[in-house]
Amino acid sequence: MPYLGGEEVVRELRRALSNPHVQADRMRYRNAVLRVIRHMAQGVDVSGLFPEMVKASAVPDVVQKKLVSLYVRAQAPRQPQLALLAVNTLRKDCAHPSPAVRGLALRSMCGLRMPGIQEYLQQPLLSGLRDKASYVRRVAVLGCAKMLKLQGDCEVDGALVNELYSLLRDPDPIVVVNCLRALEEILKKEGGVVINKPIAHHLLNRMADLDQWGQSEVLTFLLRYKPRTEEELFDILNLLDGCLKSSSPSVVMAATKLFLVLAREYPHVQADVLVRVKGPLLSACTSESRELCFTALCHVRQILRSLPGHFSSHYKKFFCSYSEPHYIKCQKMDVLCELVNDENVQQVLEELKSYCTDVSIELAQAAIFAIGNIARTYTEQCVGILTELLRLQQEHITSAVIQAFRDLVWLCPQCTDAVCRALPGCEDTIQDSEGKQALIWLLGTHGEKVPNAPYVLEDFVENVKSEMFPAVKMELLTALVRLFLSRPAECQDTLGRLLYFCIEEEMDMAVRDRGLFYYRLLQSGVEQVKRVLCGPKSDPSLGLLEDKTEQPVNAWASEFNTLAPVYGRERWALVTAHQPAEPSYTCSPRIDSSNRDTESLISEENKEVLKVHPDTGSLTLIPDVYLTAEQFEKTWLSLNTNWHLSLPWCGAVHPDTIQAALHVVHIQTIAMSKAGVQPWKAYLSAQDDTGCLFLTELLLEAADSEMQVSVKQSEAKPEAMQAFISVLKTVMGTVAGLES
Repeated sequence: MPYLGGEEVVRELRRALSNPHVQADRMRYRNAVLRVIRHMAQGVDVSGLFPEMVKASAVPDVVQKKLVSLYVRAQAPRQPQLALLAVNTLRKDCAHPSPAVRGLALRSMCGLRMPGIQEYLQQPLLSGLRDKASYVRRVAVLGCAKMLKLQGDCEVDGALVNELYSLLRDPDPIVVVNCLRALEEILKKEGGVVINKPIAHHLLNRMADLDQWGQSEVLTFLLRYKPRTEEELFDILNLLDGCLKSSSPSVVMAATKLFLVLAREYPHVQADVLVRVKGPLLSACTSESRELCFTALCHVRQILRSLPGHFSSHYKKFFCSYSEPHYIKCQKMDVLCELVNDENVQQVLEELKSYCTDVSIELAQAAIFAIGNIARTYTEQCVGILTELLRLQQEHITSAVIQAFRDLVWLCPQCTDAVCRALPGCEDTIQDSEGKQALIWLLGTHGEKVPNAPYVLEDFVENVKSEMFPAVKMELLTALVRLFLSRPAECQDTLGRLLYFCIEEEMDMAVRDRGLFYYRLLQSGVEQVKRVLCGPKSDPSLGLLEDKTEQPVNAWASEFNTLAPVYGRERWALVTAHQPAEPSYTCSPRIDSSNRDTESLISEENKEVLKVHPDTGSLTLIPDVYLTAEQFEKTWLSLNTNWHLSLPWCGAVHPDTIQAALHVVHIQTIAMSKAGVQPWKAYLSAQDDTGCLFLTELLLEAADSEMQVSVKQSEAKPEAMQAFISVLKTVMGTVAGLES
């Protein structure tokens, strides 16, 4: 929003910048430029000062050049024609004797987000990549990635990529790391930078020269390299051993992930690494940085899935501090629940009990639920603590305790008597919906053990007209019908009044339908009601609600040191699947409306059809496994065709739709012809969980003809080949149905 009174300010600034006396005084000139930057930050529209500011950059003062650079990058999209004046000045500065000026000029040119800037960038960037000053080379490498981003979908310059690969052996370590990041951005569609054996060993030998940020980046890229022999594998692990002792948590975590992934076939090595990383993780869990502490706690919980007692001897490290935020306290309580054993159960329960009276209602209830979780193993001690908490007669505490009792009674029937003895008197304290539902469920299911159960439910029925929550009313219906079966004389009148209200007076349709259902069910006879409501129950020992089986480390090793443990696997998959597209600043051709949004062409229903479920077939395709065009061509020429088939095809081919559908089932597109080209071709690759490659060629000679499909396999596996062909047929059949 423009700043009010901006016109007068701009005129004053223009007079100052054009004043020869100001230009002659270096400090006054710099202060005038600084005033422009200050007003720009305050919202004043200073785009009209573009010519004066460009002129102000033609001075030897480096500080003033930086200020002008900031202005030019911010205002260039508003003044694309005048920005060409700045481009000429910046190109001259790219040949300046000072490395600082040359680097600043390159940074400024790469920051100009305007159409057509790419043609002015190419030569200065190539010169910058060969510059003697390391600072200029650092800027030029990152500038290459910016230039390719500005170009949008244009083809990648192979000479530029080769130049960046050669700079991986640059003597400056920051240039090396910048090259990796730039190549990753430039080759994103081809699968990113390729790490072969020479590059991997070179990066390993340069680890000592890198700073902490560079080490964590290089360790992440080394995940793409697979050692060919066991000897090479352990040589790499020995070289990286020092990274596990680093003072930087990011380096330790990245090294740990690399160890876990490389040693996937050596569980004893993985266990040893997790023992060694215990100390750094515990230090991170007590860090003053809340973000670091929370992330470390999430990774601790991930490790506990495979090693349940891994941190048991350090359980006191996970006791909550008063000053910690709520989300960290909740994570620590979840960890404590998993660390409980016979030796520390008393101390852990005493600590959790102290949290139950915290001033924060959310924290107090979370502590009560944590005690309820521990009660599944140590029932007697936990039930005693929860019963003591009921005597406090605090609404939020009583509600949470009753909810914990409800879950505990279902999982541990042996504690039913103790829970039922604690229930009388709780109905006067509970006011929230969840607590009422839990209490009503307990009274309905185990009311024969609670003497005043019919009368407590009768009080609920008396106040049913003022009840705001439909869920409570439906729970009350079910509980009264159940209690009627065991204590009919005491419940008959109350049940009749409740049914009459629900059927005749209730406005909520769900409650009314539930009342009609029970009314008609009672008309069919008591035996029928017992068969429906009192059927055989599941055995709690089967563990249907929770799965405590230990997971192998390989199940989550690839997710270690990512945001997946923080968000959760399912949520993180949703986040990564809906990342917004980055804008480009090139003039793209007009897109036909039928192809404007390829995602919308594939509905959620069709996506479910396309997905490959590992538990329903013999094939599991691995996502994010990419082959470069060179690797594909080399492998394709070395293999024989294992399968050939023809698929019926009607109408034109829409490559974007096909590519989106193949991506759903984890099939990578190596190359694909444009729409309308005849013959139309596409080359695909996929890899299953055993490492077997499937290379595919699609050929369509003309529209409304059969599509020829040729598949090559790296290993002779007939069953896997048939499963892959079935997946491919499903995908192409779905796409053909969409396009017809």
